[in-house]
Amino acid sequence: MAGLACATWLHRAGRSVLLLEAADAVGGRVRTDVTPEGFRLDRGFQVLLTEYPEARRIFDYGALNLKAYQSGAVIRLADGRETTLQNPLQRPLAAFSALASPIGTLTDKLRILSLVRHVAKHTPAELLARPATDTLSFLRRYGWSEGMIDNFFRPFFGGVFLDRDLGTASNFFEFVFQQFVRGAAAVPALGMQQLPEQLAARLPTGTVRLSTRVARVEGRRVHLENGEVLTAAAVVLAVDGSAPAHLLPGQVLPENGRIAAARRTTCTYFATPAGAAAPGHRNGLLRLNAMPNQLAHNVVFASETAPACAPVGRHLVSVSTHGAHGLTAADLTRQLREELLAWFGPQVAGWEHLKTYEIANALPEYAAGQPTQLPLRLTDTLYRCGDWSAYPSLNAALATGREVAEQIIEVLSVEC
Repeated sequence: MAGLACATWLHRAGRSVLLLEAADAVGGRVRTDVTPEGFRLDRGFQVLLTEYPEARRIFDYGALNLKAYQSGAVIRLADGRETTLQNPLQRPLAAFSALASPIGTLTDKLRILSLVRHVAKHTPAELLARPATDTLSFLRRYGWSEGMIDNFFRPFFGGVFLDRDLGTASNFFEFVFQQFVRGAAAVPALGMQQLPEQLAARLPTGTVRLSTRVARVEGRRVHLENGEVLTAAAVVLAVDGSAPAHLLPGQVLPENGRIAAARRTTCTYFATPAGAAAPGHRNGLLRLNAMPNQLAHNVVFASETAPACAPVGRHLVSVSTHGAHGLTAADLTRQLREELLAWFGPQVAGWEHLKTYEIANALPEYAAGQPTQLPLRLTDTLYRCGDWSAYPSLNAALATGREVAEQIIEVLSVEC
């Protein structure tokens, strides 16, 4: 996504661009597979937060035909009970309305409103620049009870960060909290890959070369694995955190070679039998699991929000497991089915397992004390972009792509 954003802004400025993609389609981690039956499987549960500043700047939302999830969640508590929160961040007092609600105390609910008012006073850039601790320490210092943290913040934001320990930097938590308050979580009607494909479609024919692997980069020369050598006025690395080590042999990066650790997730897809009732009752709510020692961390009935993700008469179920689990795909599927049977009842026995995606490098870790952004210009002619060089989000990928394009345009304008 970062490379496509960079190419988009360079093309808009009248610069000639060549984008080299090792995979068989654009998008990087934002990909959608289509099964022979017509299910559209995003590679990992992903959403677009519609108020991301960079997303609003670059995407045509109307053409994407976005389908928004309802603001809220159904939370399975530690004792197995369920509670439904409607608009917990956008209307906190209404969402946590009953004094006897199992999610937090009245004071907890008032603190949600306090944080809503706090983030409303700042721009996204200001929140990201704030001094940070880890999110768990931030929540405790803010005064929330352990019950509120365990039953709401861990399952909800732990799912966003792929980090149920909430070790992610608190300034990023404030930024993401603001995005949920201001906007919606949505998906394109035909899956998340519509995002990169929209950008790629704006580039001239021949700009994107798929299934093209780069062996190394030396100055302005790009050596491909097939032996071809390309030369450019500037080279941009839009890659994950570990890639520069082999693409730039012998070169020390500004952060002295530090490679961001990655968070992993596993996405398991199931499908309901033809004609079965909608398992989520078509309410468009995310299901969060606050029970300890569970593999099913969150469940999404994806086709109830985006019907085109499943063939007519069937429903698509996405189950996310965060972190390392040490199980084979078959054992994971079996254990997930047992948990889902206890959660959703005997209908689960009839669900067909479609596919399991193990995503080792789903998001870069972002701990307190990390810079909001690493240097994007590495040499006079070499640049990088992507969330691995900033903070873990689509917004960061798009922003760094744009910023690199602006730097290149400025440098080449001066040289001309």
